[in-house]
Amino acid sequence: MTNQVGARAVRGSLWLFAVNLVSKGCQVAVTLVLAALLTEDGLGAVSLVVALVNIGQVVQSAGVYDVISRTERDPRELAGTVLTLSAGGGLALTVVLLLAAEPLAAALGAPAALIRIAALSLPFTAIGGVQMAVMHRDLDFRRRMLPDAGGMVLGAAVTIVLAALGHGPLAMAVGLLCTAISQPVLAVVAGARIRPRWDRDSAGEALRWTAVVGPGAVVATLLINVDYLTIGHVLGPSAVGVYSLAFRIAWMPYILVAVVLGGVLFPVCTELVRSGQTVSGALLRFTKAALVITGGLFAVIALLADHVVLFGDRWAPAAPVLVALCAYGLGLGLLHTWYQVIRAAGHARWYLALEVTHLAMLASALATTTRHGVVAVAVAQAVIVWLLVPFAWCVLVRHGLAFPLKELARTTAGLLAAGLSCVLVARLLPDTNGIAGALLSGLALLGVYAAVALPLNREAVRELRGSL
Repeated sequence: MTNQVGARAVRGSLWLFAVNLVSKGCQVAVTLVLAALLTEDGLGAVSLVVALVNIGQVVQSAGVYDVISRTERDPRELAGTVLTLSAGGGLALTVVLLLAAEPLAAALGAPAALIRIAALSLPFTAIGGVQMAVMHRDLDFRRRMLPDAGGMVLGAAVTIVLAALGHGPLAMAVGLLCTAISQPVLAVVAGARIRPRWDRDSAGEALRWTAVVGPGAVVATLLINVDYLTIGHVLGPSAVGVYSLAFRIAWMPYILVAVVLGGVLFPVCTELVRSGQTVSGALLRFTKAALVITGGLFAVIALLADHVVLFGDRWAPAAPVLVALCAYGLGLGLLHTWYQVIRAAGHARWYLALEVTHLAMLASALATTTRHGVVAVAVAQAVIVWLLVPFAWCVLVRHGLAFPLKELARTTAGLLAAGLSCVLVARLLPDTNGIAGALLSGLALLGVYAAVALPLNREAVRELRGSL
């Protein structure tokens, strides 16, 4: 990367991290409150509805937001047409979900009323997605703070208040709708004023991109939601509740680090590709960051997995699920980083092939493992992700995007050394009770991890400090 692009990437990463820290911090707060106030069935019903809406959000956009970062047209002119396409798709999906709420509720074991309320959010998230895609192209994540983080704060506050007042799973559905409505409104306040329009050429470009990337985006969303739907259908909402709590905790490092880095890497690589520069240097830096940072967080979470009982003894079965999902999250973060480069370099068909392969493997695994319980599902998730890592690497090598393999081996060795140090220290830590004790243990383990991992990655740390 050039110094200018590198500096923009670092600033973008820091702002996007701040946005995600606030927004995902709100999700953590909501998860903790719901885990304390709801039964396993209640949390399971909430998770099923959220999974259904997540799939709807991706179907309505079908990956079309990425074209705003890639286009050589006026991005705002293209964004107006994309807004018309996405909002129209969101409205159509809302109607479908409203009409199909009863049969969906019967199949998944979630209340139809929750599905109907959550479905109303789709047109609003479509509008907000286009607004934030324009900010994304410019790496202007500072402006995203208001609509993205602000909307999440409002929705979380509504959810927590309603849950505390005894409204149960309904609190989450109403909070979700409040978040969706507030995001486009706050985006306008932040200056993202995109007007709906229709341009045939712009629509053609967006739809051509959607034809390739859209299925991949839908498949990617199914990958992180089909387990909920399958567990709900086979084992019931209570099992979904246990799995969901573990998944939400393990999901945080992925969202806060891997998704942040990937969100910055994609526009950085598209800019490098447009200017005729190589992307391997950027890929190396972002891969190291993703592995080293998420590796430490996942190691600490896995070692402290037994503390999940702080939310109540009924959540003890979530501990082994959490350990397996930490391995899954680390591998998924690595794949996510590499997929951004594959897509940005114009090889979206390879990205789609990898995602479809992942979904096929997962569907086969779920068909055989779900009846054995949620631990078996979590282990299957981890095994499949790591089986796909060498295939993704081969795609990078094939298209001349990869960095020297010895760099990956060096980073992996450092990661293993730091993780092993944490395991040894964890055996020496005294047993702790309560949230304060868990936090202190976590901070101690993070300190050990940093003391080992950072010296082994001096070059990456030096480059980061130089970019700042």
